[in-house]
Amino acid sequence: MKKDLSAPTMKDVAREAGVALGTVSKVVNGLPVGEPYRLRVEEAIQKLNYQVNSYAQGLKASRTHTIALLIPNTIEPFFASLVYHINLTLLKRKYRMLLCSTDADPGMEQEYIAMAQQNKVDGIIGLTYNPNLIIEEGTPFVAIDRSMGPRISCVTSDNFAGGQLAAEKLADLGCKNVAFLRIGSSLTNEPNKRKAGFENGCLSRELHYEMKILNDGDPYEEFETFLKEHIQGGKLSFDGIFCVTDHLAYRILKILRKLGQKVPEDVQVIGFDGTRHFGFQEYTCSTIVQPVSEIAQMCVDLLLQDNMPAKPPLVCLPVSYAYGGTTLEEER
Repeated sequence: MKKDLSAPTMKDVAREAGVALGTVSKVVNGLPVGEPYRLRVEEAIQKLNYQVNSYAQGLKASRTHTIALLIPNTIEPFFASLVYHINLTLLKRKYRMLLCSTDADPGMEQEYIAMAQQNKVDGIIGLTYNPNLIIEEGTPFVAIDRSMGPRISCVTSDNFAGGQLAAEKLADLGCKNVAFLRIGSSLTNEPNKRKAGFENGCLSRELHYEMKILNDGDPYEEFETFLKEHIQGGKLSFDGIFCVTDHLAYRILKILRKLGQKVPEDVQVIGFDGTRHFGFQEYTCSTIVQPVSEIAQMCVDLLLQDNMPAKPPLVCLPVSYAYGGTTLEEER
């Protein structure tokens, strides 16, 4: 009775098909066999509902076709989009994704690294907040947005160019006095270059600018206080604002409405990321768009590349501007 309830084995398939065990193994692993034998084996597999243990198969071949992805969360639209595109790219390469949502906790990131290595993943893609992350020698790893040493490739958008583009776009749209608003991690990372790029763009276009910079965990009310201090006679002194993420731009738009400022008539706002409503519809604000699909493709390509020494330490992908209703439309 127990025999009937147990999962069928490769031996059962061989017995049902009337072929040698080695023939079944060849069919299961995609190796060439005579057409009549292949058909008999496939018919037996279907009849017995035999399931190939691809994980065990991968362990024997020292490859599980599984990639771990460390991501801060799946709530933020940009992170969610990264997860979607990386998973899609891996599926096209017949790899599975082990998703590790870390809540930006450095300790949890290290725990997930250990778990991924114990599960014999073929590599790890990580957007991490732990500057002291320990990765075993020989574990393929590609970082997103944070350089982690010369032996680990980092894939990122051209954040400096994105900040500069935001300043230039505000200048092109008639702004004369602009603000740079930032909230984010104090760790050294590629997105921090948006500030330097914005400053460079303002200087090149002779734009007057002021900055308000907060760290993660600081209250958003400080931005409201900052903007209130720049209102005289009901009018905001800034006619343009660059926010380093679309999420921050969304929060700032709410504050501006609360303060009675019209967007884009009184003040124009540009964010950064390229977030869309429900993932695929219109942009949530005028924004500097990160090429998420290309980032995903590059991460997977670098991770699965066999020639480790040939991998570049840093890959910067180009960004673009997209109108999203919070800036004046350009003349067509």
